[in-house]
Amino acid sequence: MELKLALIGFGVVGRGFTDIIIRKRNYLLSRYNLKVRVVGICDLKYGSVVNTEGLDITKALEVVRSGKSLEKEFDGVKGLGALEFIDVSNADVVVEATWTNLETGEPGLTHVKKALSSGRHVITTNKGPIALAYRELSSLARSRGVKLLFSGTVMSGTPSIRTLIRGLAGCYVSEVAGILNGTTNYILTKMEEGLTFNEALRDAQLKGYAEADPTMDVDAWDPAAKIVILANIAFDSDLKPKDVIRRGIRDIRLDDIKDALRRGKRIKLIARAWIDGNTVRAKVTPEEVDINSFFGQVTGTVNAVMYRTDSLGDVYLIGRGAGGEEAGQAILADLIELNSMLEESKVLTSK
Repeated sequence: MELKLALIGFGVVGRGFTDIIIRKRNYLLSRYNLKVRVVGICDLKYGSVVNTEGLDITKALEVVRSGKSLEKEFDGVKGLGALEFIDVSNADVVVEATWTNLETGEPGLTHVKKALSSGRHVITTNKGPIALAYRELSSLARSRGVKLLFSGTVMSGTPSIRTLIRGLAGCYVSEVAGILNGTTNYILTKMEEGLTFNEALRDAQLKGYAEADPTMDVDAWDPAAKIVILANIAFDSDLKPKDVIRRGIRDIRLDDIKDALRRGKRIKLIARAWIDGNTVRAKVTPEEVDINSFFGQVTGTVNAVMYRTDSLGDVYLIGRGAGGEEAGQAILADLIELNSMLEESKVLTSK
């Protein structure tokens, strides 16, 4: 099946996905009967262009990597805002990969609503819309008969969400816990090597793991959004990031790290969600864990999650949780799943 894609956001994630579909074009067709045609790219920095015949995405990557404007290098309908872009593109799937805003969810939330309302499937890696409006967006997708897929919002390409939705289908999940932020895990790991918090943060920034303003990471907003997403799936709840008890790692001292190590412990920023009677609760706080425990063995920028289930006991997953290639793989996995669902639907309809 051929799927026409409109990409909103052509930064690290959008380009990572594009790299993958170029590299795996033949494999996707032979293995999954999936042909991808990118009919539009819309980006705040590089401009907007739509060509329903399809864009040369190899050229698009070359253009933006040289710092040029897509609008100057491509023929087609140009200069559209994101909402008009969605309409004009006539895409089957809108891939939303803009920046995360955990206060309002914008502009991603409006992009996702517009695409779903227009009868288009949506794949997003943007945590904001899913953390703030999961129930509303899921309902909208169902009412319009389209799919909303977002596996890249937690642990990037490592399939934490797909495991929860598909792999644990039928299991009763009573608790979710995880190391869901690679930046803070890296900082804590470097502090074990003797760096102070400020030194470890600076090192993370120099390596590109932390932003110039690290608030989202070190004050635990990022993992709070991620545990909300997992909790709302696992428990059919309607938590928001503001509902999460949250304490970051700014006040962790080098002496705290050393003291924990002397006692065979490590300090980790753990996100947890659990059922307390009829209430779903969530928190993100530094915790001491045994060095030889599952979470105690997770170092550097690696992420990990644990699902506590009735039928399978504790189920563990570990992997890389950020990066353009990783997030691009998450989009691809969602696209393959969508393609399979659409092909199955065609078979059932034809019977």
